[in-house]
Amino acid sequence: MGGPRTTLSVFLIFVPVYLHGVLSQEAGPAAQRKPFFERLRRLEEQFRRLQEVTLTHLRGLASNYNLSYDIDTRFQSLALETQAVALAVNRSQAAVQGDLGRLKTWMQKSQRRSRKLDSRLLALDSALSDRDRQLAQAGKEREAQGDALQDTVAGLTHLVQSQGARLAALEGRLQVARPGAVAPGPTPALPPPQLGLPSPGSPKLQRGGQALRAPPEPGDPPQDFAGRLQGTREPPGPGSRRTRPPERPGETCNVGPVLVFPNTSTQNVAFLSPGFPAGLRALSVCSWVRVASGHLGTLLSYATEENDNKLVLHGRDSLVPGSVHFVIGDPAFRELPLQPLLDGRWHHVCVIWTSTLGRYRLHVDRRLVATGSRFREGYEIPPGGSLVLGQEQDSVGGGFDSSEAFVGSVAGLAIWDRALVPGEVASLATGRGLPPGAILTLDDAHRVGGFVQRVNCSCLALCP
Repeated sequence: MGGPRTTLSVFLIFVPVYLHGVLSQEAGPAAQRKPFFERLRRLEEQFRRLQEVTLTHLRGLASNYNLSYDIDTRFQSLALETQAVALAVNRSQAAVQGDLGRLKTWMQKSQRRSRKLDSRLLALDSALSDRDRQLAQAGKEREAQGDALQDTVAGLTHLVQSQGARLAALEGRLQVARPGAVAPGPTPALPPPQLGLPSPGSPKLQRGGQALRAPPEPGDPPQDFAGRLQGTREPPGPGSRRTRPPERPGETCNVGPVLVFPNTSTQNVAFLSPGFPAGLRALSVCSWVRVASGHLGTLLSYATEENDNKLVLHGRDSLVPGSVHFVIGDPAFRELPLQPLLDGRWHHVCVIWTSTLGRYRLHVDRRLVATGSRFREGYEIPPGGSLVLGQEQDSVGGGFDSSEAFVGSVAGLAIWDRALVPGEVASLATGRGLPPGAILTLDDAHRVGGFVQRVNCSCLALCP
């Protein structure tokens, strides 16, 4: 803005000075000067040209200034638009990063579940193959036994018929040889002679080293009668003591606190802390359990940064209703039968494992219902993980799925770093106190979330 104003000021100063000089020259002698009006006309013409040039120059300066002003305005608007675009791009990148993170987490969960499913399908296929082989072998054995039995029966029938014909012919000859003999009447059936083979009425028929029992005669008592009367006992003798029948689960008292998981919400979880303080080469998990739904769900889950299934007891993926997958160091697991738990009543469950020869046992209501070996032989469950009840972890302390949740009640849960003996299991199942050395109990459930309720009741019959 200073350029046009400066030029105009110079022009206004220059014109009066120039006019003053011209007029002073006109004041000289007439003979030496041109006519005044002619000079004035030239001066006016020069002034008009100067004015046009100055105006053209001023217009050029003004247009340049307007152009620079428009350029500055456009640059400012472009800067604002660039900032807005950058902000939108940052937001889009953040949204894309969030979506990618969720997709990555979902893919990791899917991969873990796929590995679990593959391992379980392989185990199931192996079990089915073994069962098919056993059934085929049993069928072949039955077929062989049937063929042998048919051959034996056919041989014995032929032998009896031939011996009967020989006896009839011999008796006829004897009657003919007697003087004054009368015609023979009906001959009673005589037992065939013992020619190294038993008679048809003998209790056993020997063929090929196998003993075949003859069918029972009418009126005879059924065979193996004592073995078929299950549950009957002989009356106690004078010196015998009558054993007391076992207590029913509902009559057990003094089991400690009770946790109630009312529904499948992923917020229903109980954290046992501080978790495992040291690595475990042996383990015993015992608890009273009452299932309120048609499936077992997840009773216990232990996850570390390395593996989210270091120790799991759950039954969501099981193909057999009422069975639970006992997982140690995914994907290794054993399927344990827990069908009695589906009746909605209280049951005492103990799962015991030791890395020595990989032996494991399952006790339900003091009874040993499953046992095995070579399961995670020599393995050690590492410390420092997250131990929760009622949910299955897909990540440390999270990644819960409502389809894997436990619905029911848990009472008197305790964990040992050793294998309990059957006497200790029986003591637990009858409410006679905890064996020594428990490293975790329900008293260590310091974080209980969602709708989980902590209840104290004197006996299990009074617990929800």
